Amino acid sequence: MDNTSSKNQKTPTLKPISLKWKWTIGSLVGVFLVFVVFAWFLVQAFSNRMLNTESEDVNRSMTTVARRLERESDRQLNSSDIDNVLRPNQADFNTVVNDPVIHEIARADYDLIIYNNHGKQVYPEKPTKVTYKPVKKSTISLEKVSHSRQMIGRQPLVNRDGHSIGYLVVENQLGSYHKTFTQVFSIIVVSIILGLMLLGLWTYWLSGYFLLPIQDMTKVADRIQKDPNLPERVKVETRHPDELSELADVLNNMLDRMQRFITQQQRFVEDVSHELRTPVAIVKGHMELLNRWGKDDPKILDESIQASLKEMQRMQGLVQEMLDLTRADQVELTFKEGHTDAKEVINSVYHNYELIYPDFKFVLDDTLKSATWLNMSRDHFEQILIILTDNSVKYSQDRKEIHFSASKSGSNLEVAIQDFGEGISSEDAQHVFDRFYRVDKARSRKQGGNGLGLSIAQKLVEGYGGTIALESALGQGTIFRVTLPIQEDTDE
Repeated sequence: MDNTSSKNQKTPTLKPISLKWKWTIGSLVGVFLVFVVFAWFLVQAFSNRMLNTESEDVNRSMTTVARRLERESDRQLNSSDIDNVLRPNQADFNTVVNDPVIHEIARADYDLIIYNNHGKQVYPEKPTKVTYKPVKKSTISLEKVSHSRQMIGRQPLVNRDGHSIGYLVVENQLGSYHKTFTQVFSIIVVSIILGLMLLGLWTYWLSGYFLLPIQDMTKVADRIQKDPNLPERVKVETRHPDELSELADVLNNMLDRMQRFITQQQRFVEDVSHELRTPVAIVKGHMELLNRWGKDDPKILDESIQASLKEMQRMQGLVQEMLDLTRADQVELTFKEGHTDAKEVINSVYHNYELIYPDFKFVLDDTLKSATWLNMSRDHFEQILIILTDNSVKYSQDRKEIHFSASKSGSNLEVAIQDFGEGISSEDAQHVFDRFYRVDKARSRKQGGNGLGLSIAQKLVEGYGGTIALESALGQGTIFRVTLPIQEDTDE
């Protein structure tokens, strides 16, 4: 029971972090790391510079005191007379003020320590925590004294005769260094904190501003998801285009294509239901007639069967044409690359129609001197020519003459198919490429036309980046002109 209830309990999910916050936090972390590295180098450089200055001061103090002891001392050092050597004539104010040794001794963070040759501290009398180390030459080092880092200078002391009289130690407690370093470090820390706060506010606002187009895309996509037939599209920035503008443009193109596919699907269903209604009703009528009493009459039985078969064939052809039309609408997606010799296909179609319709006169005006290659399917190009030629043959029952022409115009191929038949009025010419449109519906149905051929041809031509146009006059005939781009850089 417990296991079942635990399984039924929903695992709490964390609220996703918005891209705005991710951008802001990421920027702050990156800038913080840069600030830290920069501040570290800055502090190190400043610290080294100050320590060098302190080291120079310690060295100057040792030199000054050592010279005084060398000049004034001709015997072993002892605690009774060191102070007199270092501070002579204390009654004279001017002498005290101008004495460099007194200046060094009087510094608040400096201590002078003197040892004799036996390592005994002889000055000052108060013991210190600095470790005694005999040296042969002047040294300056950083040492830890009483849990604090101090600068210790050591130097051997000699008298005027060059004999060793002891050792001098200058203890620099680095008071001014630590104070200045703390101030500089505090300024840097405060500057980093204030800088990060200002940068965080700026980045948060800037990221929100930059993400406005994405939010707009999200809202548009959400509304279209709820109602796919909405014509709403994402606003594209044209004054200052950037990557988001390109994304918005791509999204709009995708939505347009999706809308077109949805419209095609809806139209296909509507067309099927509308166009199949009549042949289905005819077949149903004949079947009901036979079911009632016609099956006993051989004549009615034969007529019903023949009529039903005719309608079934018509439905089969209609469904196939509608499928062809749907595929033609999607040719830019379903077909990627092709390599078709237009000259060879045109000649092939021309000769085929000469054999199929011997009572027609076919004329070919081919100015193509060599193979002309198109980036399209051979079957599709042949289908376009067959649809246009069939249409010309269908409406040329009086003057049975069809002209083909093919020529180059710049980087395009121009193909024209002309008949001298009935022609089309200007009003009908505006609709001949519409689905299921027939100029003479009764005659077209009798001739087996469904009004889809020219629509298929138009979709195929436009799918390959071409154009198709119509020129016609009643009683004079019709010219279909097809223009297609010629394939470049082909391997012949």
